[in-house]
Amino acid sequence: MTFTIGVDYGTDSVRALIVNTENGEEVGTHVFPYPRWKQGKYCDPARNQFRQHPLDYLEGLEVSVREALKQCPAGVAGKVVGISVDTTGSTPVAVNRQGVPLSLTEGFRENPNAMFILWKDHTAVREADEINELARTWGGMDFTKYEGGIYSSEWFWAKILHVLREDAEVRAAAYSWVEHCDWIPALLVGDTDPLKLKRSRCAAGHKAMWHEDFGGLPDEEFLVKLDPLLAGLKERLFRDTYTCDVKVGELSPEWARKLGLPGTVSVGAGAFDAHLGALGSEIEPFYLSKVMGTSTCDMIIAPPGEMEDKLVGGICGQVDGSIVPGMVGLEAGQSAFGDIYAWFSRVLMWPVEQVIGSMEELDADTREKITGVVESRLIQELSRAAAEIDPDDSAILALDWMNGRRTPDANQNLKGAIMGLTLGSDAPAIFRALVEATAFGAKLIVDRFVEEGIRIDGVIALGGVAKKSPFVMQVVADVLNKPIRVARSEQAVALGAAMAAAVVAGVYRSIPQAQAAMGGGFETEYHPDPGMAARYAVLYEKYRRFGAFVEKETMHR
Repeated sequence: MTFTIGVDYGTDSVRALIVNTENGEEVGTHVFPYPRWKQGKYCDPARNQFRQHPLDYLEGLEVSVREALKQCPAGVAGKVVGISVDTTGSTPVAVNRQGVPLSLTEGFRENPNAMFILWKDHTAVREADEINELARTWGGMDFTKYEGGIYSSEWFWAKILHVLREDAEVRAAAYSWVEHCDWIPALLVGDTDPLKLKRSRCAAGHKAMWHEDFGGLPDEEFLVKLDPLLAGLKERLFRDTYTCDVKVGELSPEWARKLGLPGTVSVGAGAFDAHLGALGSEIEPFYLSKVMGTSTCDMIIAPPGEMEDKLVGGICGQVDGSIVPGMVGLEAGQSAFGDIYAWFSRVLMWPVEQVIGSMEELDADTREKITGVVESRLIQELSRAAAEIDPDDSAILALDWMNGRRTPDANQNLKGAIMGLTLGSDAPAIFRALVEATAFGAKLIVDRFVEEGIRIDGVIALGGVAKKSPFVMQVVADVLNKPIRVARSEQAVALGAAMAAAVVAGVYRSIPQAQAAMGGGFETEYHPDPGMAARYAVLYEKYRRFGAFVEKETMHR
């Protein structure tokens, strides 16, 4: 009996999951919320700046693994054979010659530009626009063509260029740049040399314009035309990339001691969270795997023979081996999903916090209790009331672009909108419109795949929204007019990392074998209501026209 560990770095916390490789039994888990992130440090939401300090990652790695091991039966630690890591992305950081993030070095410890630039940081909109314009006009290869033809401000090169332009001190000190999912495995094996560490295929292919047809990263000529500040950087980055079934090395003595594990534990190449979540939810060819949380990530895998001469426009890339080795992985997603519901909750909580929070006739404990109860029950009560509203009785229509649009056709300049409000509009009606908007945004993605010749045989869902909100899931099933299976595991992303670790450690020969043995199956399935699907088809066309109008007006401002 052997065990593997999946370490899942999310937006707010890191989770360690210890899994029995024989049957997928989850024997120990622990979640570590990032303390600095929780305090709002190094972020400026008004500027769409979201940065994370590597100390949050380092502390979380040690604590989450050790605490997860405490939950396991005696002797499990000695039977751990592999560990794999997934992270958010694109989340790069500037490093020195030794591969140490600058924010861990003297003079940069409190500098946000020297920290990891989180996936949802949109400070590089201008740089993304310049990349897209140059790719179409410079006369050479269009290096965005395998990225869906549109480069996003959420991705590797745009973020790097933005920081190089904005911060001369970081520019002078940065030897190279490393994705979060590449740095942690390198750290675990004890060699973070940026010229040697193994770079993730999914990170490079989907976010850094890497492709075999290009011989790796974009040409030096292209990069220098984009900005002379990028001159020479390509040589300090990478040529080769690695799929999640590749072994990086074994735990270094230092990290074996810190984690309480044997030094023989194999460490796998890193990958993005959604991609390994697709593994954990047992993705199969032509099934759309939807990670439904603060944002969404929608993935499909297809045999290479089915993808010949197909370039899907407006998505987040198609990369051989990025999800399942041997399959072409296609990625799309929405920049905000659950984040939109959380935003509306914050809007409604403002009077509760400000008015009740200042009522001196109530003692502090009572004020805190009232506020806490309202906050904890708000989304639940909104969902209950919204479910009773007939969509035909509400004229409210919303756009789900509160954090820009990721796919189809990335445009982070776009903003959300709500129309059709009357004096009779109430909170549940607005909430329902927001839920419908996120479902319509999901359908735009499905439609794009189908229009580009990629069939979708079914839908698999995982993530917090999929597990916790039957109302949202039923609306999405009705809008897509497709059944949706929900993965049983509460930690499908970390489970996917543990599956990859089992292949890296040699327990299984392939990812599909690991999935078959360690998968948890599905807990429920949502079926579309034919009547609601027909009504939503009409509303969806209104959503499309509304979106076209808002996008046109946005571009003219």
